[in-house]
Amino acid sequence: MIPIGILGGMGPEATILLMQKVLDAVPARDDADHIPLIVHQNPQVPSRIAALIEGQGGDPAPALQAMARDLQAAGARALAMPCNTAHHYVAAIRAACRLPFLNMPELAAGRLAATGARRVGLLASPAVRLTGVFDAAFAARGLSAHYPADEAPILALIRAVKTGERGGAPALADVARALMRTGCDRVLIACTELSLLTPGLPSDLPWIDSLDCLVSEIVRRARSGAGTDGGTDARTDAGAGEGTADPGA
Repeated sequence: MIPIGILGGMGPEATILLMQKVLDAVPARDDADHIPLIVHQNPQVPSRIAALIEGQGGDPAPALQAMARDLQAAGARALAMPCNTAHHYVAAIRAACRLPFLNMPELAAGRLAATGARRVGLLASPAVRLTGVFDAAFAARGLSAHYPADEAPILALIRAVKTGERGGAPALADVARALMRTGCDRVLIACTELSLLTPGLPSDLPWIDSLDCLVSEIVRRARSGAGTDGGTDARTDAGAGEGTADPGA
């Protein structure tokens, strides 16, 4: 197996959740059966919300580039980042090192297309919509993205999760149901802070979590040993990570 480098800390608990999901995804009988991760847990990356929504604060790109270089020097053979919004800076990260990058929006789009989805409701930071993080991946697969008419409740939930609150699942479900009423056939959890609320979502909601898609690819890539230089590999596993089928994947 090869070690996967994690650009983490955005937020810290979302990174820990990724690590736990990777741990749970492996039917290990001993320590050595688990996936090797090199985690750069850096909560000091400038706020993506401040930079992309509010137009203030520092630029996250230099910090992310430095993290990528650190992970490469530490022996990582591929990179993953459990923050959807920070994928706005993927080009800068790729320019900073030679490691392949496991692109979470690409992986999620592939998973959605494999389920037959066409109209996808995104539960994400408003910065995801403003920067078009999912636009190219969706367009390449014939998917259309639909966002809540009022994104303020979602942003409030994200901010609340960052303070340690975990009671927002009912409010998240309300927004998801409103999107389904507009004709969406799937809901995508496209913020890893919101991933922390998914255990409380009702079982009848057809949701997929982008974080689960990334977990599946981390496990596949680490086991395959495919750590050669190059771009992202957007192969997906259509089964895991869909709320109505296996929300704990």
